[in-house]
Amino acid sequence: MNLSFNFIKSVSNIYDEMIDNGFSLVYLGEFSHEITKMFTSMAESDMEKNSEERSVQRKVYHVMVETLQNMNKHSDEIQERNIGKGLFIIGKKHDTYYIITSNKVARKHKDHLENALITVNSATPEELKEMYKRQIREGNLSDKGGAGLGLIDIARKTGEPLNYQFLQLDDQNFFFILKVEINAKKFAKE
Repeated sequence: MNLSFNFIKSVSNIYDEMIDNGFSLVYLGEFSHEITKMFTSMAESDMEKNSEERSVQRKVYHVMVETLQNMNKHSDEIQERNIGKGLFIIGKKHDTYYIITSNKVARKHKDHLENALITVNSATPEELKEMYKRQIREGNLSDKGGAGLGLIDIARKTGEPLNYQFLQLDDQNFFFILKVEINAKKFAKE
């Protein structure tokens, strides 16, 4: 097999970026239930191998499941079988796990999502708890089957703001990036 210099350089650059940023898993594709199970299993195995405390493992696992389910349900790049498509990254750097998801969001869904993120990020822990309870009691399913609990629950479990960005792709679509951080020291021995 004859590999071009540019291809080799690209692979080398990707490898260096993954090492520098602490990425342990990067995936681009559809997010079915089977893929979610595989990723959570791989992450759990990796954390156990590294003797991560169970309380931290549970937080990371919970955030992974929520973010992957959000991508499966809410990506505006739906494949056959109604399965969402996007990018998933998990890594750890300086005692902080981070989960990054990216997917296409249609212009018509951007404002609703951004307002939900602003509301969640500006809420106190007590307000998040009340928002969660209210959503459980009164929550209506969205046209994509979500009850609006995912972002609230992630913010409650991590105690950290949800970092996000929308990058315009074209007139009708944005590339949505969500980064969730879980500080292992904060949740150790919880």
